[in-house]
Amino acid sequence: MEETRTEENPGERNMSFVEHLRELRKRLVNSAIATALGFAVAYYFSDRLYYVLTIPLIPALPKGSEYMVFTNVVEPFIIYIKVGVFGGVILASPVIFHQIWAFIAPGLHRHEKRWFLSIVFFSIVMFISGALFAYFLVLPFAFKYLLSFSGPDLRPMVSMSLYFSMVTKLLIAFGVVFQMPLLILVLARFGIVTARQLIAWWRYAIVLIIIVAAILTPTPDVFSQLLMAGPLLVLYVAGIIVAFLFGKKPRKESEE
Repeated sequence: MEETRTEENPGERNMSFVEHLRELRKRLVNSAIATALGFAVAYYFSDRLYYVLTIPLIPALPKGSEYMVFTNVVEPFIIYIKVGVFGGVILASPVIFHQIWAFIAPGLHRHEKRWFLSIVFFSIVMFISGALFAYFLVLPFAFKYLLSFSGPDLRPMVSMSLYFSMVTKLLIAFGVVFQMPLLILVLARFGIVTARQLIAWWRYAIVLIIIVAAILTPTPDVFSQLLMAGPLLVLYVAGIIVAFLFGKKPRKESEE
């Protein structure tokens, strides 16, 4: 076994606990430097980046209300700092992922490396897909509905901080929930769940989806929760299909 592992990882050697800590510190420092540089770039364009975040909201605002408000003199500065941090992490994410990979790769077999890289790649793709789905479809529709209650005597005044908090939480939440088919795929490949089990559990799945949507949505209104519960239900069905196509086959079926 030792010989096989050495062949698959010719550059690997046993590292002491202290050496592991030094390697971890090195990767953390590199990630921190990349994040700091990303923050500097994102903060320089923070006003433009914040405007990009407001694009789904602006068409839904009544005429004469196409602006954001702040209730504290330091609020814009704090928000632009948060935008810089948010954008900096995104810009530095390739470097961060590379540092994580460089830390764990020496301890993996060749087939484990392929499996890990595939999972990470599709996880990133699904996260970005979820965030884009929320940005281009969910947010414009939600804002149009929620702001439809305004009128001549009821004008919206959208706070910079509250809006930033709500939008970033929704983008991250949709990115996370779009991982469901991938999670189901991993569980199905290990034989933990099957497509038949997922179909049989559909009643429990609906209840769990509603609970998850209520937890992840930053606003307490039912409408926003339904906007997340709907895609979650579709993703659950997609997970069933993925489990059926790529899941671990029962022993009898495999022998046949």
